[in-house]
Amino acid sequence: MARIRAALCRSFGAPLTIEEVELRAPGPGEVEVDIAACAICHSDISYADGGWGGHLPAVYGHEAAGHVRAVGEGVSRFAPGDTVLVTFLRACGHCPSCAAGHPAVCETPYDRAAGPLTLPDGTPVEQGLGSGCFAERAVVDQSQIVKIPPELPLDAACLLSCGVVTGVGAVVNTARLRSGESVVVIGAGGVGLNAIQGAWLAGARRIVAVDMTPEKLEAAAEFGATDGVLATEPKPWRRVREILGGRLADAVFVTVGAIPAYDTALRYLAPMGRMVMVGMPHSGELSSYEPVIVSAIGQQMLGSKMGDVVLERDIPWMVDLYRQGRLKLDELVSGRWSLDQINEAIADTKSGAARRNVIVF
Repeated sequence: MARIRAALCRSFGAPLTIEEVELRAPGPGEVEVDIAACAICHSDISYADGGWGGHLPAVYGHEAAGHVRAVGEGVSRFAPGDTVLVTFLRACGHCPSCAAGHPAVCETPYDRAAGPLTLPDGTPVEQGLGSGCFAERAVVDQSQIVKIPPELPLDAACLLSCGVVTGVGAVVNTARLRSGESVVVIGAGGVGLNAIQGAWLAGARRIVAVDMTPEKLEAAAEFGATDGVLATEPKPWRRVREILGGRLADAVFVTVGAIPAYDTALRYLAPMGRMVMVGMPHSGELSSYEPVIVSAIGQQMLGSKMGDVVLERDIPWMVDLYRQGRLKLDELVSGRWSLDQINEAIADTKSGAARRNVIVF
């Protein structure tokens, strides 16, 4: 057992505490990673606030990058020193979803409370999202990591572990956007900006960002949005129809976990269009719509978990686009914080001002 520093959640909604925890060595099929950088995702915040349940104490953090420290029995694809991304996508490789090429929705359950972390007194610590990367080191299943070139700046590269693949993947994998189609992205935060640049990369004719603030719309333009509409104006979907030449969008991406965004999303959508559900509200929150309209004009409502990413397939081409200057990563980083500053970084993220805050080790 190794003793490491980690940000511990002991009570939902309370500040995290920096404490020493015990991390066991990697077992069969597992890899130990020295964490170099871990971004703060709204999913981590939702879990820490109790929005999706779970057990406490827990260590969250899942959008990470670092270097392999040790490998367990049976691991042959990775070796100490490898530079890797760490994700929460644990895939068995043989369930129906994995076999169909959708490892992001692997159906094989596992017990996060029986993970590699304990308190010094032996109390189990939940490995939040199966990752636990708000810590100096993490032990994860080998399916959760993927190699990246060692020269990449890890404070930016770590964003590929969640925010980038979620936004870009929702466009290219879930919606299968075709060149020339028109797009609306509701929410120009970290994931929304990546949906926008995904739509730009896919050749969208028009990309309309919808958000509550002018500042977010300015950021959207930097990432490829052709137009911006304030969600606060009366019936903003009418403005979208004007922008798109009298027809609504072929694809609408809801990238925020806000019920009002889901309640209005279909109003932006053309007949036969796809509404892609990316943002995740808290458990128990409900949206409403008229099924007769969806049915009558052939609209689709598609869920998208982590952009339906396949790590070994999708990460290499995204890395290549970044190296070419066609995929923005560095521009997504709003601030770099130490582990001791994590509560300040979380507060800044909650304020809505940040694109992505990154904890660096």
